[in-house]
Amino acid sequence: MAQQESCELCGRGPIETTEHHLVPRQYGGAEGPTAELCKACHKQIHALFTNAELAGFYNTIERLRDHPDMEKYIKWVKKQDPHKKITIKKANRKK
Repeated sequence: MAQQESCELCGRGPIETTEHHLVPRQYGGAEGPTAELCKACHKQIHALFTNAELAGFYNTIERLRDHPDMEKYIKWVKKQDPHKKITIKKANRKK
């Protein structure tokens, strides 16, 4: 499951990645497309978006990258050491 690759969202690598279902499993994405993401990006996506938002619109890497909050996050995280533990905070709109 976890591999040493580059993150498909932020491009950092080599880094341990996890599989992200672009359409959440609860919305029928179990057999759908996936992306290999670093843990920090994977957590950031789930902190910013609900599963309904991910299934309805943010179901491609390009759409995730185009969201203003993700653009800002990706710009920041690209500068971080791939081995540094990054803490993610839940977005206010999801609290």
